[in-house]
Amino acid sequence: MELSHGGDWVGYEREYGLPLLDFSANVSPFGIPERVKQAAAQALDRAEHYPDPLCRELREKLSEYHNIPAEWILCGNGASDLIYRLALAKRPQTALVTAPAFSEYENALSLCGCSVTRFPLYAEDGFTVTEKILTEITPELDMLFLCEPNNPTGRTTDRRLLEAILERCAACGTLLVVDECFNDLLDAPEEHTLFGFVSGVSDLLILRAFTKSCGMAGLRLGYALCRDAELLERMRESGPPWAVSGPAQAAGLTALGCQVCPGEANFLLFFSPVPDLGERLRKRGILLRDCSNYRGLGPGWYRASVRTGEENQALLQTIREVL
Repeated sequence: MELSHGGDWVGYEREYGLPLLDFSANVSPFGIPERVKQAAAQALDRAEHYPDPLCRELREKLSEYHNIPAEWILCGNGASDLIYRLALAKRPQTALVTAPAFSEYENALSLCGCSVTRFPLYAEDGFTVTEKILTEITPELDMLFLCEPNNPTGRTTDRRLLEAILERCAACGTLLVVDECFNDLLDAPEEHTLFGFVSGVSDLLILRAFTKSCGMAGLRLGYALCRDAELLERMRESGPPWAVSGPAQAAGLTALGCQVCPGEANFLLFFSPVPDLGERLRKRGILLRDCSNYRGLGPGWYRASVRTGEENQALLQTIREVL
C-alpha cells in the first residue's frame, strides 16, 4: 500500500528488518521532552476512565497561554482531525488551496463534495504565494486554506500579503484557515502568525499542533483557534467523541511552555502558562519582574534580566522544574 505521507517507519522495518534514519517526517529530532513523556505515562493510571471529551483542563491552559477565551479553542486528534471536522461542520461549496500543499486539505474538502480550486505555486517565484491569489478570493469562495510555512516547500507568505489576504477574505465572507503547525519551528514565529487577528476577525481559523515542535506525532494532539465559538462547537459535533486521549491531554498540559518575546536589550519579556510563576520562583530564591501592572499586559507576563551564563541556566532549569 502506498501511503500519502512520510514517516512510515513500520513499513520499512517490516520490509528490511532494520532500523532507519527517518528524514521523511518533519518532527523534532529531539523527541518528546522527558517531562512530557512522564506526564503521558502517569495518565495511564487513569486509563480505565474515558478521557474528558471537552478537554477542559487543556483548553483552560491553552486559554491562559494564548490569552483568549477557552470557548475559542477546540482540541483534536492532531490538526488533520480538525481539518476533516471543519470540512464536515462548514460544508463549503467552493474552496481554494495552494498547490503543492498538505494533501489533507483537499482530501477533506472533496469528501464533503466541495469544489476545490488550486492556486499553483511556481519554482520561478520561489514557490511562494503571490499577489495573484487576491483575485481568486471572491464572495463566491467559501474557504481558503493556507499553510504557514507551507508543506512541502517550507516557504512563508510575505507578511503584508498575508494581511491583505485576511482583509480580502473578511470582505468577501471567506473563511481563511491558516495551518500554523510548523510556526514554532521558524526563526521568528511571531512575524509569520495571524494569531493577533483572531480576536477581531470571525472569518479566521488557525490550526496548531504539538506534533512537530514537541515530537508528539504518535500521541496526536492539535487545536484550532477561532472567535466563532459556534463553528468550533459544530466541529466538535462533526466527529466521534473522545477525540483526544487521556495521555495526549496530559502530555499537552505539560508541553505548554513560556511564550518569549524576542528582545534586543539585556532583558526578555515572556508569558507563562502558570500565572503564579513569579511566586513559585520567589520561594526558590529567584526574583522576576511581574509585569501585570503594565498597560496592555496582565497576569502571567514577566520580565527577566539577562545575567551570567551560569545564572541564566539556573533560571531556565528552575522554570522547567516549576512548569
